[in-house]
Amino acid sequence: MLGVFSSSIVSPPGELVAAGSRTPSPKTTSDALIKRFLETNPSAVSVEIGDHVQLAYTHHNESPLHPRSFAAKDEIFCLFEGMLENLGRLRQQYGLAKTANEVTLVIEAYKALRDRAPYPPDHVVGHLDGDFAFMVFDKSTDTLFVASDQFGKVPLYWGITADGYVAFADNAELLKGACGKSIASFPQGCFYSTAIGEIRSFENPKGKVTAIPASDEEMWGATFKVEGPSVFASTE
Repeated sequence: MLGVFSSSIVSPPGELVAAGSRTPSPKTTSDALIKRFLETNPSAVSVEIGDHVQLAYTHHNESPLHPRSFAAKDEIFCLFEGMLENLGRLRQQYGLAKTANEVTLVIEAYKALRDRAPYPPDHVVGHLDGDFAFMVFDKSTDTLFVASDQFGKVPLYWGITADGYVAFADNAELLKGACGKSIASFPQGCFYSTAIGEIRSFENPKGKVTAIPASDEEMWGATFKVEGPSVFASTE
């Protein structure tokens, strides 16, 4: 799965900008990245949302344990990869039908977060039990919400394209070809919200997320780590 967002939606992480400047590597534009994804993945689907966002996914070569899915509702768009072990209980919690799948559930969870302020975002993601990575884009507020499970079972990476777009993908090789050294693994047990403007840990809500610049020999531009001991967010 792939999500590409202009700088008007997402401010590129300073650590990745610095990495790309420190060790210049070949980069391509966001349009070229999307085109490459569509050309190299059979039956890929791409959705353009306004002038600043594009989402794409494919079922090609997906894991049976980590299927990819897409849904849109009330101008909220979501790409989800993985599986939730407590989906049944969460359906009841959010008042959803028994046929509701993970991607639908995440949209409803995001709406609860958005509409029931000050509902803690770490609780929203902390209630999700399973292997997952997802991107939610709310067109009505131009808000992006991205998260990865606490064990990093579903890979997620982010980087900066040649034209300054921030791209998220489950394929590191795809981003390496487009983002050069301006690439990093998205930290597990964390979420990123443009409404908050930073990465936070839902596994350890009080732990600060810091970026450690990588050496020139490494493929990553930086490594994002959570300071302090791991403390899971309440699931009650």
